[in-house]
Amino acid sequence: MREKNTPAEYTTIYIAQGMLRAMTIQGCLESASIPVALSYESPEPILGLSSEGQGRVKVMVPQTWEKEARALLNANPRPGEIFCVPPE
Repeated sequence: MREKNTPAEYTTIYIAQGMLRAMTIQGCLESASIPVALSYESPEPILGLSSEGQGRVKVMVPQTWEKEARALLNANPRPGEIFCVPPE
């Protein structure tokens, strides 16, 4: 039997270029109590390389949190508000 919240039950909500941006988004989601996992295939994301898709980091959340996570990432900051997801 598969444990709850295994990677198969996660969905990708954002693909970041590099680990720094992915970790910024991860922190934003976690501050809203949304569980997050980062997925990458090689050390290039840490080094910031991005040739032919390398350096891309998938930001993943449980499928049950997808709607809330997307709403947070797509929200517009109000005047004077510090927003945790910087524009690309």
